[in-house]
Amino acid sequence: MFPKIPKYNDVGDQLLPTKSAPISRNARVDFLRGVAISCVLILHFALAFGFKNSPLGTLLSPALLHAIAFNGNFGVTMFFVISGFLITSNSLSRWNNLKEINARTFYLFRFARIMPSLLLVLAIIVTLGCLDIPFFDNSDNNHHLPSSYFLISIGSVLSFWHNVLMQTSGYINYCIDVYWSLSVEEVFYLALPLVCLLLRRTWLIVAVCITAIVIGPIYRSQHTNNEIFFMYGYFACFDAIAFGCITALLARRGIIPIKFNRVLRLAAAIALGVVYLRGIDGHEIFGFSLIALASAAFLLGAANDNSPGWSTGRLSSGVRWVGRYSYEIYLFHIVVLGLMRNVLTKEQLSYSARLPWFLLFLVLTALVAWLVARYVSEPANTAIRRRYGH
Repeated sequence: MFPKIPKYNDVGDQLLPTKSAPISRNARVDFLRGVAISCVLILHFALAFGFKNSPLGTLLSPALLHAIAFNGNFGVTMFFVISGFLITSNSLSRWNNLKEINARTFYLFRFARIMPSLLLVLAIIVTLGCLDIPFFDNSDNNHHLPSSYFLISIGSVLSFWHNVLMQTSGYINYCIDVYWSLSVEEVFYLALPLVCLLLRRTWLIVAVCITAIVIGPIYRSQHTNNEIFFMYGYFACFDAIAFGCITALLARRGIIPIKFNRVLRLAAAIALGVVYLRGIDGHEIFGFSLIALASAAFLLGAANDNSPGWSTGRLSSGVRWVGRYSYEIYLFHIVVLGLMRNVLTKEQLSYSARLPWFLLFLVLTALVAWLVARYVSEPANTAIRRRYGH
């Protein structure tokens, strides 16, 4: 008999409690997601406005400030690990065995969770882009692209190959390009039921995951001079998702004694910090693998442990809240940032105003994300599942 592990829905939130089996969220998973999306927010603000001409630039050394601000793509890698872990965990909880996955239900639940808010944000971007609002059209790329690329890029996001489009055309649209990572995740979601139903053996599924883990560094080693390839390519990212899938299978078997969970989480957190601050530059090949491995170790130490700790206390509650709404934050933060760039440019932002401007960005993003979750994502998710699910 396998030990029971928390049941998660398709985006990592735990299943709603029932009268017979009340289930609470796994705070440590929310914490890691909060850390991951925070890395992305810091990166995108730094690219848009910078932190050098701010109090942080005075307090921190240039090297440390650069390490904190410009390695946010490691946060995306953390997300890939979490996605692989949670989707696999949820599938095991719902169907007890990966070979029993119901593909129709799996795809329906993914559509219900992802598409409503994605369609909303794309509608906003299209509207603002058609009005020729800077950063919402294709005006900020380094080369001139036909106007048709605007609609092509929207279609590529909806059909999960925007990262491939970027590999052929370069950076296309300030807002839309952020959704390259959704293309990677969605291809994984499309493939998982097919792979499980076709192979029907856990060891074969693990073999596929190990193959992806081996291919990842090899692929990145062939493209170290092009970030669109070594960071955004399918084969550059699938190894992180594979780490998450294997972690979910290990967690189900309960291979880590409870008494070692805290030590494992602490060691993983330290490793994440060290690898993150070491940076991406010069570590394009194995840096992402190490971030993925450390994230997987943290999740393995968190899966079956509900005891209190540093990542579940009040001091980390804000990070967990951000993690809870990380999907909506991911979708809409770039819209907030694009609008803010139309109000003030990097050159117009003064030394004393830069950190308050960053704080305003965080507050507005959190507010928009909460409103979208409250009035769009959650109601639509529930309605679609009730109407079409079994």
